Amino acid sequence: MHNAELDSIDLAILAELQKDARLPNKDLAERLGVAPSTALERVRSLRRRGIITGFRAAVDTARLGRPLQALLALRVRPHTSRIVDPLRTFVLGLPETITLFHVAGTEDFLVHVAVADADHLHRLALERFLIRTEIVHLHTTLIFKTEHQPVQRPAEMG
Repeated sequence: MHNAELDSIDLAILAELQKDARLPNKDLAERLGVAPSTALERVRSLRRRGIITGFRAAVDTARLGRPLQALLALRVRPHTSRIVDPLRTFVLGLPETITLFHVAGTEDFLVHVAVADADHLHRLALERFLIRTEIVHLHTTLIFKTEHQPVQRPAEMG
């Protein structure tokens, strides 16, 4: 997807919906200065083109009883599809997992987790991850605070 394929109305729609995905179409159209039918068709086009991939509810894991977050860096050997695919399924099936990143570098995966407390994190590392023979190294980094960029924009070439 190139920036040229997104005009100013598309970019404005993306900005507004990333701030509030529940924004009613009539309010979106009003903010953009376009007809409601235009706003609706533009949103549908952004979805068809795969630019908008979905609408999700943001959940506070602390209010779910999981206030402590961490990144678990995993090194896996051998790093083959036969090993990696079942590991991905396992990690994504854990209730503590928020996000799984398959990465390049010293580590092979980063797993963003949310747990009840330090003891829960310790048990998760020892009893769920380190018992797996393909995980040859695990490094834990506690997360003190998470901040998100509220609006994603196309890359600017400079």
